[in-house]
Amino acid sequence: MITMRNITKAYEMGTQTVHALRGVDLQVEQGEFVAIMGPSGSGKSTLMNIIGCLDVPNSGTYELNGIDVSRMSPDDRSRIRNKQIGFVFQQFNLLPRTPALKQVALPLMYGGVSRSERIARAEEALKAVGLGDRMDHRPDELSGGQQQRVAIARALVTRPGIILADEPTGNLDTQSGEEIMAIFRQMNKENSNTIVVITHDPEIAERVERIIWIRDGLIVNGAL
Repeated sequence: MITMRNITKAYEMGTQTVHALRGVDLQVEQGEFVAIMGPSGSGKSTLMNIIGCLDVPNSGTYELNGIDVSRMSPDDRSRIRNKQIGFVFQQFNLLPRTPALKQVALPLMYGGVSRSERIARAEEALKAVGLGDRMDHRPDELSGGQQQRVAIARALVTRPGIILADEPTGNLDTQSGEEIMAIFRQMNKENSNTIVVITHDPEIAERVERIIWIRDGLIVNGAL
């Protein structure tokens, strides 16, 4: 599903050039559950942004489902992102006064899905993460773990092939974090979602099938 060859990315910081990725080769198969780990500044976030079509490399090729997205226009990348990739972040990024059902249905509005189907699919996604009885609750009426479940349901509702989760348990207590990882595992097993988790937590990484280590902008272990 994900094939990267010799991916590089550099940023200009004042008079200095920061080489975030220095020639990454990476392959993630359909239905895999992997974690990308590495120290601060290793290139994890840059790699996630490129995988998620939020950024493009300076050189190299990135194929998503056999399509080279590394040279696509911003509009084309946006369409790929909206249809094929779901995002879950450390910050839940929920609208403060909006009930869970509307939060989850929102991405479908941009896809032109009818109101009745938006509601039905949002209900289905919330039930899948164990929030069938919390659909009318606002974020301030939900625990941190429940808010992250809403965020996961929002990522699921477009039925993407890939879920990218950036430190998804970083703001949660241990039990809530374990529950979130169990949901990811269930999604992976039952729906064959390809799940890529960015994390610094070795206990979280223990719950995935493969750990990909990145250091100084290079994959140092775990690449196929």
